[in-house]
Amino acid sequence: MSDFCRRTSTRPLWLQPSSKEQTRLNSHDSMGNKDHRRQKDGSSGGGSSGSSSSSTYSAFRQWRRSTSIGSHSNRSNSAGSRSSSSFTKLPNDPATLRKMEQFPLVLSDATMPDEDLSLKFLALNALDLTAPASDVLLKNRLKSWFQLSGHPDGFAPAGPGTVWKRKTGGAENTERLVYETLSKEEALRDCIPRYYREVEYKGDTFIELQDLLFGFNDPHVMDIKMGTRTFLESEVSKTTARPDLYQKMIAVDPDAPTQLEHEQRAVTKLRYMQFREQQSSTCSHGFRIEAMKLPGAPPITDLKKVKSHSEVLDTIRQFLGRREDTRQKILARLRNLRTKIEKSKYFETHEVIGSSIFIIYDSEKVGVWLIDFAKTREVPDGRKLTHRRPWEEGNHEEGFLYGLDNLISTIEEVCLST
Repeated sequence: MSDFCRRTSTRPLWLQPSSKEQTRLNSHDSMGNKDHRRQKDGSSGGGSSGSSSSSTYSAFRQWRRSTSIGSHSNRSNSAGSRSSSSFTKLPNDPATLRKMEQFPLVLSDATMPDEDLSLKFLALNALDLTAPASDVLLKNRLKSWFQLSGHPDGFAPAGPGTVWKRKTGGAENTERLVYETLSKEEALRDCIPRYYREVEYKGDTFIELQDLLFGFNDPHVMDIKMGTRTFLESEVSKTTARPDLYQKMIAVDPDAPTQLEHEQRAVTKLRYMQFREQQSSTCSHGFRIEAMKLPGAPPITDLKKVKSHSEVLDTIRQFLGRREDTRQKILARLRNLRTKIEKSKYFETHEVIGSSIFIIYDSEKVGVWLIDFAKTREVPDGRKLTHRRPWEEGNHEEGFLYGLDNLISTIEEVCLST
């Protein structure tokens, strides 16, 4: 889902509807629950229109399953004669069929129960299919929805409480695989956004995730990128010095290159990446604050040069305001997350590069989640990581827990009384 704010890396854009839009979505959801109950108990409660809605949904679901692949293929094969009888209920007019064909193709549906799928269909069907449902949701972004970081076209609302995030992690689709794996770990599933499914729409592949901002009222939001290293070893394996990276370096600090680099007017990718990370608190603290949003204000995205400990303290103090109770709740959640990661066999054997901790709170609730897994990789040769040791090329340590230790101690240090 990678960074919140407009950055060069791909990061979650979590979206939040306005209170007016939330009311509309809730009414759709309420309608969906009622209609779904009618399906279950067999009563239409509304004459032929209720029966028509139920039969249309049943036909639609069988039709979508017959055109889906992956986890849906088995279920559609087992549908048997039910599928053929349902197809007789599909509308015959070409215009409606064309619209139905533009619903996203489900590639993976590991954790979305039928109840969620049916409610989503009913909510979308309430749009009367006047336009392809996904087009309506992808294009009608409300001004009240905000993105902290990442590519502006990387996310889109998918329905009440969920977002689509464009596929990241290369051909192997790493992020989906990580979400599917962690969703099955009882200890960790509550520490990440809920993963629903993978879909294909108009040639693009998306994963559907829980919208973490859904249900919060004008919250405080902070996105913190974790680790002392935010690049994969494979990204810096080439040792060729590059003039373009030299130009980027001197644009930030003309005195940064060595005498030899000035003479060559070129630097290696590793040298440039390490230089870039030294501009923030990544190297010293093992985390850097990517972006922040305070109630009633636009996102603050110029935080990449928050480097010194006093600057980090001031930024976190600004985020927390005078909310001592909130500070304690955030600390409790961060400590709980640390304990679970320390005990996790998955984290013991995987480097977690470029992931973030996402913190949200409003006047009533506090949330802390781990997000962004496009650069998570299993370490080779049966190695086991501490996530605290310094990185040396080949050891795959990324300093995630080192950064989490420092984040916790920094928040503990923040004084909110003045």
